[in-house]
Amino acid sequence: MKILFFSDIHGITNNLKVLEELDNKEHFDKIVCLGDLYYSGPTFDNSLKLNSKDVLDFLMKYIDRLIVLKGNCDSDVDIKASDFPICSNLALINTDNLDIYLTHGNEYSMSKNRKFNRKGILVYGHEHIPYIRQNNDMIYICVGSISLPRGESKASYMIYNNKTFTLYSIDNKVIDEVVL
Repeated sequence: MKILFFSDIHGITNNLKVLEELDNKEHFDKIVCLGDLYYSGPTFDNSLKLNSKDVLDFLMKYIDRLIVLKGNCDSDVDIKASDFPICSNLALINTDNLDIYLTHGNEYSMSKNRKFNRKGILVYGHEHIPYIRQNNDMIYICVGSISLPRGESKASYMIYNNKTFTLYSIDNKVIDEVVL
């Protein structure tokens, strides 16, 4: 199974075309958005153009393959306006004998105090900085943000294929990778 992961769109459409072109080339089996679809927050730089309708239209193209998690900035109104299911806290994909847990990252992540007592892979966004880290029986993967990277990072996404998780910057450079 080939899976595309991204997070934290925040209503910004600038990099969605890159994801669309990537899907046209790779033909992903699943497309996973890890939350924060439309909302930008009060400290947002308004010079970036927000377009929630275009974000919705982009996601609707993949409705038959789409898995969406609710982010901490996703309101109930946003969820009701979306024509696809949005998982509220945690989802699971089991493929290639791997348990891949999906969440936004505001409750479960490597840096959160809330324990995630499982074996497998936890994939999330929320932190806007991409990384892969292992701790005991868990691999923690933050896919960063497709729209609003933090620190020195660039906008990013991740591809899973054949027991390999690869983080990419928006300019298609490998950030990190783990092979299981």
